[in-house]
Amino acid sequence: MKVTREVKTAILVIGAVLLFIWGFSFLNGKDLFNSYKTYYVVYDNVEDLSPSAQVTINGLAVGKVHGITIDKETGKLKVEMQVDTDFPISKTSRAVLYSPGLIAGRKIAIAPDMNNPVAAENGDYLTAGVEPGTIDMVTEKLGPLQSKVEATVVSADSLLTSINQVMDLKTQQNLRVAIAEMRQTMEQFNQASHSLNGMLSDNKSKINGTLTNMEVASANFAKISDTINNANIGEAVRKLENSLDNVDKMLADVQAGKGTLGKLMKDEAMYNNLTDASNELKELLADFKNNPKRYVHFSVFGKKATPYNETKE
Repeated sequence: MKVTREVKTAILVIGAVLLFIWGFSFLNGKDLFNSYKTYYVVYDNVEDLSPSAQVTINGLAVGKVHGITIDKETGKLKVEMQVDTDFPISKTSRAVLYSPGLIAGRKIAIAPDMNNPVAAENGDYLTAGVEPGTIDMVTEKLGPLQSKVEATVVSADSLLTSINQVMDLKTQQNLRVAIAEMRQTMEQFNQASHSLNGMLSDNKSKINGTLTNMEVASANFAKISDTINNANIGEAVRKLENSLDNVDKMLADVQAGKGTLGKLMKDEAMYNNLTDASNELKELLADFKNNPKRYVHFSVFGKKATPYNETKE
């Protein structure tokens, strides 16, 4: 069977019309070859939400916005969504309007209510929800900051006004003089710093020698410290304490009149006897010096010693 040119032309025209209809529907967010479920949601404001915007569940795109219409009586906006998913969407699920970023327009995220087993039917209305966008959050955060900045600017303006009132001509001149004197002081300090650097450079060898001596002294002190640490200081201190205790006991006995030294110090009769004995010994020595013949007799040839005759002074 031979197909005429007119049939071919008609087929091409019908195909082009069908392709145009499919493309127009696809650009409007409707795919003719897929079975969608249509859901509706009503918002007070759908700023930056455009037709063909994505509809997501937990970040997964499951559909698109098919159309947005406004109610002439209430002014509310009805959004038509076409969703293609096997995930169960209950009647009490929420359709949350959110902004994924600063540049991209708004999208709708369906938050399923897993506690409700009743699934939403085609044409049902979902509960509306709005999540603040990034710009809204930034604006909300910047609001108090703006108030603080404005208050700070007002305070700074008042401060500058007060400074202008205080900084009269005389104060400005005094301030210039103070700055000039401060500059001179800094120059003198700089000169003193250069002088100090020169002095340190000239005496670098002496300083190094001093530091070396300090290191040697520190090492010697460390050795002495080690020697003292190794010595049995505790034992020496204990012996010293015992010796002091013995001295204290001896002094206590002397004070109590015990022993020879204690009796000598406390017994007056012994002291008097010793004094008399000392005086008698002194007289005996004096008599022995003056009259040696009374006590000692010498005879070289065996001659009988002449008896001593006491002379009267």
